[in-house]
Amino acid sequence: MTDVCPADNGKSSWPELVGINGEVAAKIIASENPKVRVSIVEEGMLVSMEISCDRVRVWVDKNGIVKDIPEIR
Repeated sequence: MTDVCPADNGKSSWPELVGINGEVAAKIIASENPKVRVSIVEEGMLVSMEISCDRVRVWVDKNGIVKDIPEIR
């Protein structure tokens, strides 16, 4: 998580989810931190780069597997 996001925003990073199904990962993130919006993004898609302290993107490959550590940013 970046330094601009408040520390009391709940869990901010999920390294343990790399390698699992993106849909499953999104549900786990939402249950562990209900303060964030979770979206699944396919590898290679263009997204905005602004920081949002209530957003977690779950980057998945063409098979729907989480490729990068989901985190608030």
